[in-house]
Amino acid sequence: MALLTAKTFRLQFNNKRRVTKPYYPRKALLCYQLTPQNGSTPTRGYFKNKKKRHAEIRFINKIKSMGLDETQCYQVTCYLTWSPCPSCAQELADFIKAHDHLNLRIFASRLYCHWCRRQQEGLRLLCGSQVPVEVMSFSEFADCWENFVDHEEPLSFNPSEMLEELDKNSRAIKRRLEKIKSRSVDVLENGLRSLQLGPVSPSLSRGNSR
Repeated sequence: MALLTAKTFRLQFNNKRRVTKPYYPRKALLCYQLTPQNGSTPTRGYFKNKKKRHAEIRFINKIKSMGLDETQCYQVTCYLTWSPCPSCAQELADFIKAHDHLNLRIFASRLYCHWCRRQQEGLRLLCGSQVPVEVMSFSEFADCWENFVDHEEPLSFNPSEMLEELDKNSRAIKRRLEKIKSRSVDVLENGLRSLQLGPVSPSLSRGNSR
């Protein structure tokens, strides 16, 4: 399979809040690994946005074209530079609903326009559709670096230091995502109160659900 260059990984999975000089566009990349339950060799690849097709849609089309055995279960892990937009979130949710032999997990380096309500709704939609969305931490960055990057080219930076910095930056992004997820519980609690159904059950309280 084609591999990312080390420079591409370092620039595109960069999860700092702002890009420092020299400025460059942070593009959408999706690296996927499909592992059959029978333990056979995983299939890996990556996509980027192309013309009017987002990387997530190209990924869905690729999986559909593989003619997978629907009697066998598959674990699919995706590493994204940006979390899915609302449209792609809906497409991914519909795809997994129609292919229950696939178990999809999504890890994102950054949250795309996380302050926008529609973007937040898209993330909550995925989580509610049994498609876990998490922020990449050290283990995910390390796995992506190990399996999707060409390591034969000389490096101008220290990979260990890079991974540690990515992990450090991810902590604030994780807190941001957890706040977005928790708002769906807030909406449910407020809805129950507005219907005057009495106190909210402890099972619906965020403090008791973890």
